[in-house]
Amino acid sequence: MSILDTKIEFLKGVGPRRATLLNTELNIFYFRDLLYFFPYRYVDRTKIYHINKINSFDIDVQILGVVRNKKILGLGKKKRLIVDLFDQTGTVQLTFFRRISWLNRFLIVGAKYLIFGRPSTYANKISFVHPEIDLMNDSKLQTRYSLYPMYHSTDKLNSVGLNSKGISKLVYHLLSAVNANIMENFSQSIIAQYNFLSRSNSLSEIHFPSNHNMLSRAINRLKFEELFFLQLALLKQKIIRKNKFKSFVFHHVGEKFNSFYHNHLSFSLTKAQKRVMKEIRLDVLTGFQMNRLLQGDVGSGKTIIAIMSILLAHDNGFQSCLMAPTAILANQHFYNIMKFANAINLRVSLLTGKTKKSDKKQIIVDLKHNKIDLIIGTHALIEDDIKFNQLGLVIIDEQHKFGVSQRAKLWTNKKIVPHVLVMTATPIPRTLAMTAYGNLDVSVINELPPGRKPVLTLHKYEKELNQVYNFIHQELDNGRQIYIVYPLIEESKVLDYKNLLEG
Repeated sequence: MSILDTKIEFLKGVGPRRATLLNTELNIFYFRDLLYFFPYRYVDRTKIYHINKINSFDIDVQILGVVRNKKILGLGKKKRLIVDLFDQTGTVQLTFFRRISWLNRFLIVGAKYLIFGRPSTYANKISFVHPEIDLMNDSKLQTRYSLYPMYHSTDKLNSVGLNSKGISKLVYHLLSAVNANIMENFSQSIIAQYNFLSRSNSLSEIHFPSNHNMLSRAINRLKFEELFFLQLALLKQKIIRKNKFKSFVFHHVGEKFNSFYHNHLSFSLTKAQKRVMKEIRLDVLTGFQMNRLLQGDVGSGKTIIAIMSILLAHDNGFQSCLMAPTAILANQHFYNIMKFANAINLRVSLLTGKTKKSDKKQIIVDLKHNKIDLIIGTHALIEDDIKFNQLGLVIIDEQHKFGVSQRAKLWTNKKIVPHVLVMTATPIPRTLAMTAYGNLDVSVINELPPGRKPVLTLHKYEKELNQVYNFIHQELDNGRQIYIVYPLIEESKVLDYKNLLEG
């Protein structure tokens, strides 16, 4: 067992009580958890303010001064320790409401202390409430680190001395204990190629940076490491899937496909569409399940690719389903496909939550007896009573709206599973696509059909809503249409669109 798998209570300065709080408050159970509990920000501690130069009360500052006097005031809950700290330019007041006895012993009149905290004003004096305090001498002042780590904490942890500073002390003890046992997980060739710090140095520098450059290098190394092993895991899943999930082979490019392509396609495919269609064609010849993400802007021609894939499945004797996240989108797909479906004798049905019970019963029977070639619908397609005769292709539009387990319901308990094509109009950078959809093959339609205007996407903040409303009214006045897509948690919710337009 690695030392990093040691329970956190056995770290110097922790013990059972603190360990319980670290478990419940921060999910820190083992040495490894604390080692990877990184600071959320860093404070530059190289600058020491003179007291008379403090003119901002919304940032943390650091001062070096000598305790002039101290006194304890009040009783019970109102008890407090007041300390006057001065340098050559002025005096500030330090106020403490907790750990008063210990602080009264720690703060010695005439001794020099480094104070860090956020100043405020009280009775026309600059004041600090519970600042961080370090007893300083000249040698300690010269060796302190410049970038001070700040860690998330909670009130319960603060009550046992595990504020940001307390946690940093634990991390310091941890690094001292485990540094020699932090094993490298990259080859020397990768480290040399990218000029990485070692893993142990990266973990030390991200907690206690020597300078900004070393902090940047540590962050870069650890980000790369996280993504690298995430990709390895996804690629492993992808390889397992490709070797495990057998699917149907679509040998033929037959009558339905050719009839649509030659007689009903009123324009030529773009080079990007032809490339994507070729990638799909190769996938469905392997004998293993296709899992392909098709990304393209609105108007780039993804639906044509979907239709041609459906016809390819039909020519090989298989049913298809096209699942959309909303009834509006499902109806739109149904309307577009029905423009030519009757002409090529493609049997298409629509199933949504609004489908009549009698119609749904008939659809269930027709699907089971192979009287439907393509069914288009919403989540209604994954209900338990929906059974296919021979489902060979699943197409999912805006697939991120569906969970993995939801999609898999379409082929649960099947030894041979259907091919899957998922589509999205959401622009996804290739690096993000490789990370978020690493278990999928990615195809991109990166050009628009001839004559198609590009889509312009703008982002407006809430304070700019009037600009949006003015644009809507202007377009409507010019006789154009406006679609407002409004995300709702529940589809049954009703939106008062009149008030929305009236602004």
